[in-house]
Formats: sequence, C-alpha cells, structure tokens
Amino acid sequence: MRVRTFLLVLALACGLAAQIPMEALAPHHRAEVQDILDRLDFQFQIHTQPQQVRLSTVDRLYDRPRLAAAMWRSCAFVPTLYTVELPDKAFWVSDGRGLTGTMTLIHRRPGFRVYVADGHVARGRMGNPIAVGAKMVTVYRYWEGPKGFETHLQTWTALDSALLGFLSRPFRNYIQRRQEEFIGYIFHNIAQGGQFATLDPESFREPVRREGDPVAIRQFEEAFRRNGSH
Repeated sequence: MRVRTFLLVLALACGLAAQIPMEALAPHHRAEVQDILDRLDFQFQIHTQPQQVRLSTVDRLYDRPRLAAAMWRSCAFVPTLYTVELPDKAFWVSDGRGLTGTMTLIHRRPGFRVYVADGHVARGRMGNPIAVGAKMVTVYRYWEGPKGFETHLQTWTALDSALLGFLSRPFRNYIQRRQEEFIGYIFHNIAQGGQFATLDPESFREPVRREGDPVAIRQFEEAFRRNGSH
C-alpha cells in the first residue's frame, strides 16, 4: 500500500512538472517551484471565454501592472486593486481589505507566462475561518483564436504551513471552489478591461491622470500614446 501511494505521488509530481517548463527556469526559481509541488494542497485550471482583445494590448498591460491596476480601478471592477512594482519582474498587489500578494514573473515567451505568487488572505476576507497564507505557481497561456482572445490558466497552490494544511482538510472543496471562482473572475475582468482598452484606450487617459500616480501616467503614455492605440 505504501509503495502504491508513493508511486502515485511520484507520478502526480512528474505530471505536474511536465506542464511547467522547469528546464527553462533559473535554478532558484526551479527550487521554489519544486518546493510548492512537493507541498501541494490544491491545483486547478481555468479556460476563459473569448473576448475581443488584441494580443498586443494585453501584453502592454501585463508588462505594466501599475497601469493595469489603475485601469482596473477606472472600470470600477471589484475588489479595488492597487499595485507597487518591485525589482526582478515582481509586483505587490493589495485590495486594501486583507487580500495581499507578491507576483513574480519567472518565465515568459510569446503568449506564455509563469508566475510565482506569495499571497495572504486575512481571516474572513473570503469567508475563510482563519488567516491563510499560500504560495502558488501559475502557468498562463493566452492567444487570439478564431472567436477572439482566450486564456488558459493552470495553478498549483501550497498552504504556508503543514498545520494550516491539516486544519483546512474539512474545507478543501470549499477553498478550492472559492479560489477557482475568484481567480476566474479576476482574469475575466482583466480580459474585459483589455477589450475596453482595445476599443477606446483614450477613454482611460483622463481617469488615470486624475488619480495622479506619475508611474501609471507615464506607463499609459508609453503603452498607448507613443506606440499608438493599436
């Protein structure tokens, strides 16, 4: 029985690693990803519905998370998100109500990005009975298909302690469902915001300027004024 369990776990780990370009990651990122896979609590995938968004518009926003957050706020999406860009292709994000995280881009190629997220959800923020900390690997594929812009998201999540993992067992299905719903909602809104930016990027100019964030204003000029709207 123990041998079968070990082989099952080994096969699962190998299958997960095969979906993540481990060989393309820097050694320290590879070790970080492997640690998450070794402590895996949840995994899921999401495929978003097509949106009329140009791939080039999406890339401009993904490369400028501070601008993307400012545009998110101007769309009045909830929760309200704020970002601070950090060194080494990372950024910190917060909703100001107990949901925080650091996202680090560890690999990219056209239409393909891999992030490691280190997140924290305060008690009660998403209906969780205790505060939750977790690390997540996200493999994000996006492309323009016959019906429009589509995305496929795969995530692997490890809670920040073995005790938390044990305590969460009775709530596993609930936590995973909430995580899927929330991340699916976030990425649907990102695509929708990209659609607005594709159709009329100038409509974001005044709201971004009105907020007064000089970084977001500069990034807007870089993304949509100097390079054109399309």
